[in-house]
Amino acid sequence: MSKSPQPPSSSPPSDPARAALVGAMPAVFVLLWSTGFIGARLVLPYSEPLTFLALRFALTTVIFLPLVWWSRARWPSTPAQAGHAAVSGLLLHGVYLGGVFSAIEAGMPAGIAALIVGLQPLVTALAVGPLLGERVSARQWLGLVLGFGGVAMVLGDRLAPSADLLFEGFGLGAVLATGAALLGITAGTLYQKRFCGGLDPRPGAVIQFSAATVAMGALALLTGEDGTIAWTAEFLFGLAWLVVVLSVGAVTLLMVMIRMGEAARVASLFYLVPPVTALVAWALFNETLGTLALTGMGVAVLGVLLVIRSGRR
Repeated sequence: MSKSPQPPSSSPPSDPARAALVGAMPAVFVLLWSTGFIGARLVLPYSEPLTFLALRFALTTVIFLPLVWWSRARWPSTPAQAGHAAVSGLLLHGVYLGGVFSAIEAGMPAGIAALIVGLQPLVTALAVGPLLGERVSARQWLGLVLGFGGVAMVLGDRLAPSADLLFEGFGLGAVLATGAALLGITAGTLYQKRFCGGLDPRPGAVIQFSAATVAMGALALLTGEDGTIAWTAEFLFGLAWLVVVLSVGAVTLLMVMIRMGEAARVASLFYLVPPVTALVAWALFNETLGTLALTGMGVAVLGVLLVIRSGRR
């Protein structure tokens, strides 16, 4: 007599509260990431951008050092590994955040800055073909066209040809700064995947933030920033939020999600960052976008979504 088939063995069902927490992680991460643009808007009235970033990166390094010691994480085994981590940090933190903060300092609304750098999946999809030999699908090309077209609509809605500035509230320099930030995070992501895959992220973060601290401090001196900071309660809150919640908390949350297999869900939600940023900026700072700009943001978000969905396996 044959035995009835038995179901495959599996681990006990997870606790419902834990399952709900795990399910909420990607949305929480995207919400935290969106507040980074708001944090820049909060602290820049009290500090110049490069000076602030040097301080932020230095404090983040100080926080990560005891975490590395406590966890006994393994440092890079060769100088080349450490060098790769430093280059990755310069691109991901220095160029990316330096560009974003400089653009917002120059008057660009946080929602528009988030939208432009939110094109990173599109630029990555465009770059992987010649760099990594991957084919870009027709759907991804459509997403690329929609994404850049949406940004053009947003910027077109802000044209101010009768004023001293090319755009309403900011000039071409702010657009170039966000363009540099977009290229920085794209190049940094590709570089990180290519050269830093085997590096423990905790000592890697120390090296990355240390390199970014030196770079931002040197640039602040070279560009004539005097290093003056108004230590107001609002500035201290913004500094604590950007260091503890963003640079440490969001990065740690991302590592946890990667370990738990949730990274793909984060990618699928990244297209929500620009509208969430625009909504929070409107609520806190009364930043408004016109009808054409809002339509363009929707078109750009659709373009990024097409690229992300096409790229998922």
